[in-house]
This record gives sequence, structure tokens and C-alpha cells, in this order.
Amino acid sequence: MAHHLTIKQGSYYKLTERINRFPQGAPPSDLLFEILKILFSEKEAGLVSLLPIKPFNARKAAKIWKMKEEDARTILNDLADRGILIDAEDKNDVIYSMTPPMAGFFEFSLMRYRNDIDQKTLAELFYQYMNVEEDFIKGLFTQGETQLGRVFVNERVLSEENSLHVLDYERASEVIKTASHIGIGICYCRHKMQHVGKNCDAEMDICMTFNESADSLTRHGVARKVDAAEGLDLLQKARDTNLVQFGENVKERVNFICNCCGCCCEALIAARKFGFLHPVHTTSFIPVINAENCNGCGKCVSLCPVEAMTLVSSNDPVKPLSKKAKVEQDICLGCGVCLTGCNKNAIELKSRKERVITPVNSVHRIVMMAIERGKLHNLIFDNQVMLSHRALAAVLGVILKLPPVKQVVASKQFKSKYLEGLIRRQNSVR
Repeated sequence: MAHHLTIKQGSYYKLTERINRFPQGAPPSDLLFEILKILFSEKEAGLVSLLPIKPFNARKAAKIWKMKEEDARTILNDLADRGILIDAEDKNDVIYSMTPPMAGFFEFSLMRYRNDIDQKTLAELFYQYMNVEEDFIKGLFTQGETQLGRVFVNERVLSEENSLHVLDYERASEVIKTASHIGIGICYCRHKMQHVGKNCDAEMDICMTFNESADSLTRHGVARKVDAAEGLDLLQKARDTNLVQFGENVKERVNFICNCCGCCCEALIAARKFGFLHPVHTTSFIPVINAENCNGCGKCVSLCPVEAMTLVSSNDPVKPLSKKAKVEQDICLGCGVCLTGCNKNAIELKSRKERVITPVNSVHRIVMMAIERGKLHNLIFDNQVMLSHRALAAVLGVILKLPPVKQVVASKQFKSKYLEGLIRRQNSVR
């Protein structure tokens, strides 16, 4: 349960309200305020609380802040240098957007070693806020059907038959090969745990960002720029040390892939604690045990990051104490890490009965999450600036492609006769 709020007004409270207009928010608490005080000055908190959810330029920020455009641009660039904002060039302009806390500016604050903030205190606050209180993690990973991230299957353990059924977007290697930009940073999760004395010895310099996010983070020194060859080498290193690839839950232009350990990483901790709520989208595979080959060595059990593998009695009357592995399919991620420790050919990956559905891109994912969390109106009606026609078209384009049931929910949240009319016309021609 979150700590009682002692502050219900002021810049940090307003910033918290702004953060929670996005589908991936952060439950208000005194701990959250202490985190924000490290990352933002009081003046910055007030300014950022006024920024729109949707992308904007310095001219719009200056209008909102009632200051000169040059002064606004200086503030925006400083925030981008610290990983609070992401920026991108658009023709002759620079477009800014504020990331959610996760995946976003929480991680970026610990993705490099820096002296301008107290990272130890910040890490300790993160630990209390996420690992002790848990409200943030529950809200991030267990609300709605569409989740932030998905697991990539370990391509090394795929059989020839499996490989025929793996689509390009399901391969971490393909994400790396096709990315326009690649950035590498310090693993936020293990860096946080290092400061509280609970980290493992897994590789630290291995957190991957891609495309527009990587472009911004590398330009501002939050991450270091690498090419595809080094990215693939790091991916191989992660797999050699049995780390799980957890990335953005989209098919196109994935923005991040974390190489996760079960002990430190927030996504896998959530999967272990709340597996029955499906906090992480799995791969389209499930391991199956060949009982005749399994000798009950338990290597697969020790490798599984979410405790989906267990040892049970083999029910052998000749060897009453013998064990065999068993898969808890409801919580299994389908990552394939368990196969790397089995030398008895006792585990094989099989396709799940139903292929996991993945949103097309970030806009699709965010709209779906907003609908399921009751926050669609925040994307449509931004009270700071008028939504651009292009952004509105992107949001409505996603809604019009949703199943009818989702469209009804979206329409109720939007409460717009215009949207209802669009949906009716769209469905009439299907």
C-alpha cells in the first residue's frame, strides 16, 4: 500500500497529475514526491506539469510557459540531456515528448553513472517505491490486457521446425539488424539493486534502446551509440549468461530491449509475483517435457527466471524418490532459457495453441493501453494544446481498426458523436 500523501498541492503534485494522464502512470505517494524532487527542481516540476502528452515543439512550450521561444528551447534541451524528454528532428524543427516513468525517465536516470544527482538515494527510493510498496509495479504490469512489454524467444534453442514459425518481429536479432539507431546503457534494474546491495553479477552495460529513442538518448549522452554488429555481440553475451530478452510490446520500430535477470529486473519480478495476471506478454512458444529423457537434475528449474519450472515425483515405483521437471504453463514466458541447461533432450519448444497478439506500433499499443485503463480521453483531449491533425489521425486510425467491442469502449470514453459516426461508417463497409 502506498504511503499517505502529505502534499496535495504544489508543483510536484501537479507534475504527478500530469504523469498519470498517460496510460503508464505512477501512483502518487510521498516516496514518489521524493523521487521527483531529485529528478526535477520545483520550477522544472511546475513547467513540465504543463506540457502536453502528445509531441510538441519549443514554440508550443514557450506559448504554454509564457516565455521566449529561445528560453523555452534551452530548458527543453536541458531536460533532454537528463533523459526527462526525448527529442527528434522533424523537417526544420525539433519535436519533444515526455516519456512515461517506465519505460522512460525512471530508467534513464540510472542508465549511466552521473554525479549531478544522488543516484544512491534515488535508487533506494526506487527500491522502496517499486519493490516494497508494489503499487507502481502492479499498476504498470497488471492493468488491462495490453501490456508494456513482451518476451523474445531465445533463438539459439529453436529447432528447424520452430524457426519456420518465428516471425521477424519475434526475433531480437531482427530488431537489432533493422534499427535505424542503437544505444547501449547501464541496466537500470541491476544498477538500482547495486545501490541497495541486492544486485547479481550479470552484465550491467547491456540495456538496449533503438530507433528514435536511441537517437535522442545517444545524442544527449544518456546511452552510447553502437552499430548492429556490436548490438548482436551483446545479444549473444546476454544469451550466453541466460538473460531474458524483454522488449517493447510492438511489431514495428521497437524502442527498447532489456536483457533481464530474474532477481533484479522489474518485469520478471512482476511476472514471478503476479504471473496469474499475465503482466508480461509471452512468446508464442511453450516448453514441453519429455518425461522419458528427463533425469530430474533440476537445471531447468534453477534457470527459469519466473519459477515456472518445478520438480515433481516421476511416479516410478522402482525409483520412488526420482523426480522429473514440470512446466507451469499459466506463468511460463516461453523464453526458452530452460533449454540451454538441458543436455538430455528432455525439453522442446512447441507452438502455443493461440499465437500471441502484438500491437503494430507504439501508437497502437498506447491507444490500446489507454482504452483498457480508462485514459483515452487524455490522448484525445489535451488541455494544453490543440491536437495536431496528424496525431489525431494516428489515434483515430488505431481505434477504427479495433474489434467492435473495443470500439464501443473507446467511444464511451471519447463520448464523441464524431467518433461514433466514424465507427458506424467504418463498420458498415466491412
